[in-house]
Amino acid sequence: MSTITRRGFARGSSAGLIGSLATTAAPAVAQSGKLRWRMVTSWPKRLPGPGVSAERLAERIGKLSGGRLEITVSAAGEIVPAFEVLDAVGSGVAEMGHTAAFYWQGKEPAAAFFTTVPFGLTPNEHVAWIDAGGGQALWEEIYAPFGVKPFMGGNTGVCMGGWFRRDLQDLAGVRGLKIRSLGLGGEIYRRLGAIPQTTAPGEILVALQSGVLDAAEFVGPGSDIALGLYRFAPNYYGPGFNKPNGTGECIVSLKAWQNLDAQLQAIIAHACAAEAAFALAEMERLNVEALAALTTRDHVQVRTFPADLVAAARTQAKGVLADLAGKSAAARKVHDAYVAFRDKIAPWSRISLQAVLEARQG
Repeated sequence: MSTITRRGFARGSSAGLIGSLATTAAPAVAQSGKLRWRMVTSWPKRLPGPGVSAERLAERIGKLSGGRLEITVSAAGEIVPAFEVLDAVGSGVAEMGHTAAFYWQGKEPAAAFFTTVPFGLTPNEHVAWIDAGGGQALWEEIYAPFGVKPFMGGNTGVCMGGWFRRDLQDLAGVRGLKIRSLGLGGEIYRRLGAIPQTTAPGEILVALQSGVLDAAEFVGPGSDIALGLYRFAPNYYGPGFNKPNGTGECIVSLKAWQNLDAQLQAIIAHACAAEAAFALAEMERLNVEALAALTTRDHVQVRTFPADLVAAARTQAKGVLADLAGKSAAARKVHDAYVAFRDKIAPWSRISLQAVLEARQG
């Protein structure tokens, strides 16, 4: 694992390197008339869940287009680091990217709403907001300045709270804890006294092994098992209050998008929607199988966060969202739309899904 190389790249003059790559990138149109695109991703190669989603999406587009659009997928670090995907696609290094919106929270605070929000929308609720509640238009509006068009291109479902090297007895247990946690969830941990880290997915294991991290959240068992995090942090905590949804983001260069004909545009949009739906279904299966393996073969301890920790996190979440909304007009606009939809759908979710699950359990 080229940890030093990736970190050095990320901390160096990435803007200059992105620009250099853009000038040497292979032409999008081959002499045969077929389009050949690059897709850069934030994931280790063939990582179950998001990494496989990216490859499956590229394959689906190729098949639906009858080979008119061929996409080569590159894992994090092969062309650009995990957290440089947005810049790479916006500047033309690649025509497409597969990543997660909350990675761009530092560039545009409102981006976090399009991956997940602590104590926020569940996967199906999130899809309802994006596809039928006005979320897609807002997403496109805030991404236009970066030169990209966003789509839901996968989903890892309801996430777990994360892997911890030691047991947590109460809220005090997170104070001083170095935890890999991104997005708004990371800010909640900071306010609870922890020290959140923005470690790239492919570097989490080494950081846990070396003691750079005391804990780490990623997604759920189906993806986490492939990273081997249980080897150095055997306590697996839930619920995933910090990440109740896991939308995977496909971004397309606006310039490349506008050069496509209507048929290819429709194919990309359809392929992204199909992958978002299939990935969520597949992740449910992967999570079931991985959780069984982790608890039996690997002796992982599945634990519940202390009640005082969850209560404190819920209180802090309100302040985190309020502060984010005050950062820009765009953040306020997206925040207000998201919160309004969350409050609107909550009564139905309580008397439908929540009630059914409680009835099934008895």
